[in-house]
Amino acid sequence: MPGIEPPAAAQRARGAALLAAHAAGGRTRIADLSMSGCAKLLFPRPAGPALDAVLLNASGGVTGGDRLALEVRAGPGAAARMTTQAAERVYRAPVSDAPGRVETALTVEAGAVLHWLPQETILFDGAALDRRLRIDMGGDARLIACEVLVFGRAAMGEVLRALRLRDRIDLRREGRLVFADRLRLEGDAAAALARAGVAGGAGAMASVLWAAPEAGARVDALRAALPATAGASALDSDLVFLRLLGRDGYALRKSLIPLLERLTETDLPRPWML
Repeated sequence: MPGIEPPAAAQRARGAALLAAHAAGGRTRIADLSMSGCAKLLFPRPAGPALDAVLLNASGGVTGGDRLALEVRAGPGAAARMTTQAAERVYRAPVSDAPGRVETALTVEAGAVLHWLPQETILFDGAALDRRLRIDMGGDARLIACEVLVFGRAAMGEVLRALRLRDRIDLRREGRLVFADRLRLEGDAAAALARAGVAGGAGAMASVLWAAPEAGARVDALRAALPATAGASALDSDLVFLRLLGRDGYALRKSLIPLLERLTETDLPRPWML
């Protein structure tokens, strides 16, 4: 109508970051580094033989229509470790909006080591998220990759009755797909998670990939250390997948942190302890 301004388009977050590491003189150093938009890489610096970096989403969270992308490359013989400054939050999105998209690409070349250890992704009621993790590895590369989902904050009484979630993990070794995981939850997530064959009422879930020579031979020892709400499978002699459930994010951390410290053989990055 004349004289009536159309509604302003909602502002959407955009962010992209790249960190490439290479081995030089017995240490790992930055080979390439770039950031744009709301994606920030903080404190990329050597920590012993490895290169440490912290990812920050300066927009404060993810909602419908947002686009975030991260690429991490560990060159031959390099060692790198990535975490996040805090838990990521995925907020309510209008049903007319496309889901927020978060894409992570990890490359671990021959003889390299990469630990991908982001903190939790917390989903709020009405959240819409399409998340993808793509991993490409050399034959003798080593990897520990962890992704954690928290379905509402139990201490705040949050219950997810409207959720649009797609979560994908793909791992390729020397170009061959060796692992693919798909999670899709739409609608009443609390009702779906309450089912015995889904999550048995758990409110938090962690997925962990451990790829290393002869990792499969240690799966029985790992199982013995896991709580009853977790499991581990040796997909081949060099690849183990673990899934852990917890009543809430705090309960999950109590079993996840010791597991990750056992696999990485060191303390977790400092942001996990803040």
